[in-house]
Amino acid sequence: MTTTPAHIVVTGAAGKAGRAAVADLLEHGYRVLATDLTPPPDGIDTAYLRADLTDHGQVVDVLDGADAVVHLANIPAPGLRPAARTLTENTTVNAHVFLAARTLGLRKVVWASSETTLGLAFGPEAPPRYAPVDEDHYPHPESTYALSKVLSETMAEHISTWSGIPFVGLRFSKIFTDEDYRRVPSFQADATSRMWNLWGYIDVRDAAASCRNALEADTTGSVNLIIAGDDTIMERPSAELMADVFPDVEIRGDLTGHATLLSNARARRLIGFEPRHGWRRGIPA
Repeated sequence: MTTTPAHIVVTGAAGKAGRAAVADLLEHGYRVLATDLTPPPDGIDTAYLRADLTDHGQVVDVLDGADAVVHLANIPAPGLRPAARTLTENTTVNAHVFLAARTLGLRKVVWASSETTLGLAFGPEAPPRYAPVDEDHYPHPESTYALSKVLSETMAEHISTWSGIPFVGLRFSKIFTDEDYRRVPSFQADATSRMWNLWGYIDVRDAAASCRNALEADTTGSVNLIIAGDDTIMERPSAELMADVFPDVEIRGDLTGHATLLSNARARRLIGFEPRHGWRRGIPA
């Protein structure tokens, strides 16, 4: 059994997932150094360092002395920057973090991959091969953002082999906060408005917990896991959604009720991931 790391660097700490990951780790007794390009946001109650991770020297400085890294810093979605910049910046930042972890002998690397590696955006012209989609649906990038994550998963596999460091890539579904849940009623009239990721989502608190689960789990090599909630974002049952929007897609297993169409079974098994939050518990006023 490996020893759980105690001193964690969280990159991308000013982002939605980063802020939640920092809070969760502090709540569970970890010592945390938070880092991002921007000034510290409100609510960050730990050491905070501004750093540009496209500069390898700065990455080494940031990670020096840490036991492990929760690496969440990247351009977070397609369409936010020019396609070429998204590809080159994300792969550069990830390579720098992974290689610095090897140089410094970190005990674990947990990092943000993406559901987009599995084929998103899904639609009538590009349906999933089967549902629920699981890790075996990989790789099927449809954007330079998704490609940056596929390339980074390949880098993680080889650098883990070279170094012996366990890597866990978290293929996060669309991350929702309480503020995001207020938009859920607007999704319900048109199922096609959220078909692009099979109506999947993950609560930001569960996304944060999955980072800690990955740090604490006894994993080896490089593994990549879907991190999604147990349900969809829709009021209609999952089987009905598939029959309406993707009628020709093979259904593998029993789609009971509002069961997720992005399987989190492997994350449950390998790192003990267990979603505890979701929009069906009530949308904040």
